Amino acid sequence: MKPIKMEEVQQKLESFVNKDVYVHLETTNGAYARHFDKKAYNVGAYIRNAKVQFSRAKIVGEGEFHRVGLKMDIGWIYAEGLTHWNVDDEGRLIMAGHDDVGRLMVAIQIGEKPFGQ
Repeated sequence: MKPIKMEEVQQKLESFVNKDVYVHLETTNGAYARHFDKKAYNVGAYIRNAKVQFSRAKIVGEGEFHRVGLKMDIGWIYAEGLTHWNVDDEGRLIMAGHDDVGRLMVAIQIGEKPFGQ
């Protein structure tokens, strides 16, 4: 994965507008928190292959951290803290946010084909 370049990510996001797409979204501090600090509070969220359609997509941010929002008819999907991105061999947009030692904190993936089970 490479550091986010907003213009390139924005262009890829717009290629999915008004199409049926699959979204994978997860956040975690999971085992990272408990493993190093028994008093740490674990949090996480996970959704895989949610089939959605959005009318607007936007990436914003300053420095190395970014937020992506997807506007649907009945609400929004967003991921915050994104630092890296890539497009896989099937044209799916893969974005992730890593902490200062490289651990995954947030991921969002968007594609016209479902993600592996």
